[in-house]
Amino acid sequence: MRIARFSIDGNVAFGAVEGDKQDELVLDIIKGIPFADYQLSGTKVPLSKVRLLPPVLPNKVVAFGRNYADHARELGNEVPEAPFAFFKPSTSVIGPGDEIQYPSFSEELHHEAELAVVIGRMCREVPRDRVKDVIFGFTCANDVTARDVQKREKQWARAKGFDTSCPLGPWVETDLGLARANDLTIQLTVNGEQRQLGRTSEMIHSIEDLIVNISEAMTLLPGDVVLTGTPAGVGPLNVGDEVAVTIEGIGTLTNKVVKRG
Repeated sequence: MRIARFSIDGNVAFGAVEGDKQDELVLDIIKGIPFADYQLSGTKVPLSKVRLLPPVLPNKVVAFGRNYADHARELGNEVPEAPFAFFKPSTSVIGPGDEIQYPSFSEELHHEAELAVVIGRMCREVPRDRVKDVIFGFTCANDVTARDVQKREKQWARAKGFDTSCPLGPWVETDLGLARANDLTIQLTVNGEQRQLGRTSEMIHSIEDLIVNISEAMTLLPGDVVLTGTPAGVGPLNVGDEVAVTIEGIGTLTNKVVKRG
């Protein structure tokens, strides 16, 4: 099931996305919230009549860097032996169609297509064989990075945590099993030109590895997001660019880059 979060007539709700053709998709409005018991209301609205929002509002976004060997090497970095985590604040999250604001303190903005894992229940110290039980679903992400700031400041808080640096969407796919999620095509285009193309099977540390690693240290809450790393091919974004992340079995997340006002 594809679960979207949307606004219509000033109201915000969750809905199940139904249909196959983009111009015929409809939302069956959900009674309740998807992280608890809920029902489909049977009230349906065309997707074209709503504004899609970030599919979740995470308490925290835990991201893992250098989890694809080719990406680590393309930036001249060593491949880490253990998962390498950092955070993006909740204020960095935007949804499909929202604008990525080019930060005024950077002159080198990069795209990074990523598979995002959405946590479905509160959990801590998750055993490897229980990882599947704490995952609500998967969505597309773009770990937008001020690369010059990342290099200059040596730590990543501003470079990867600025407002609008974490597009998520277009919805959460709940029917992907772990085996399939660990082997999906992930690609990114800028203005229709392919920049990144890889498979999640190229990850150094699997989804299970990442969830076990971070839950050893902290409690994960429903709606929290775990970013799993980016394949090779990262590169510059400029004002006016349209960037799209597409992941097999999930969908496409599209955003435009604008000058920060």
